[in-house]
Amino acid sequence: MNLGSYLVVVGAGISLVMQQVLNANLRGQIGSPWWAGAINYLCGALVMLTMTAAFGEPWLTKDVVARVPWYSWLGGLFGAIFIGSAIFMVPRLGAATVVALFVVGQMFGSLAFDHFGFLGVPQHDANPVRLAGAACLILGVVLIRY
Repeated sequence: MNLGSYLVVVGAGISLVMQQVLNANLRGQIGSPWWAGAINYLCGALVMLTMTAAFGEPWLTKDVVARVPWYSWLGGLFGAIFIGSAIFMVPRLGAATVVALFVVGQMFGSLAFDHFGFLGVPQHDANPVRLAGAACLILGVVLIRY
């Protein structure tokens, strides 16, 4: 991996924090977590549709839709869980704690997916070094919280 790739991912992480804070602020300003989440997805959908058109991607056909396993369509459900929990929890715990806890959850989920090869993810054992890295993330949450 080159430095540029790492910087892109770090920038995406920064944008995730911005998204969580803006969504939490929007919830407070309009008085509804559900509208705040819906607006988040509407804006995201518009950006993705614009990029689809800009890059000349073909429209999905009935045949393409039919051959995709049902569970592959559930990404938005899990995104809604993520966005909804952030909308509720950023005002209560603060952005740093919420994002740190998200990272811990993502790490444990990633370790499980890697270890068991869930949903076609290449298998990588959850060895002691990787587990120690996850433990360090938990320590980071404790330190961020205080």
